[in-house]
Amino acid sequence: QVQPVEFGGGLVQAGGSSRPSCAALGRTLNSNVTGWFRQAPGKEREFVAGISRSGGSTYYADAVKDQLTIPRNGKNTVRLQMSSLKPEDTAIYYCAASPRLTEAPGTALFEYDYWGQGTQVTVSS
Repeated sequence: QVQPVEFGGGLVQAGGSSRPSCAALGRTLNSNVTGWFRQAPGKEREFVAGISRSGGSTYYADAVKDQLTIPRNGKNTVRLQMSSLKPEDTAIYYCAASPRLTEAPGTALFEYDYWGQGTQVTVSS
């Protein structure tokens, strides 16, 4: 069992960058497909990016694919690198792990079994 833990969100000005990270307690993240989701106030949680177990395959939601990358830093940390942020990117960002997915990141919430508590990213105008 793996327990994702997010850290590194915060307040950033429009046009700036943020780099929230996800680490894991228990098993290492590279034994799981890892996904990042976000939930803005009053909206449903949505997929933004995912990375395969090997780190060789990444997938980005169309709405954010020009703004972010998801490099894996070692076996146990996955960072979400976001740039050119807009106020509408304000949300709680969640890291999720899936031991069931074999390689390609999934985009649906039900595909992930373990979730972190989330980290707030606020973009000011």
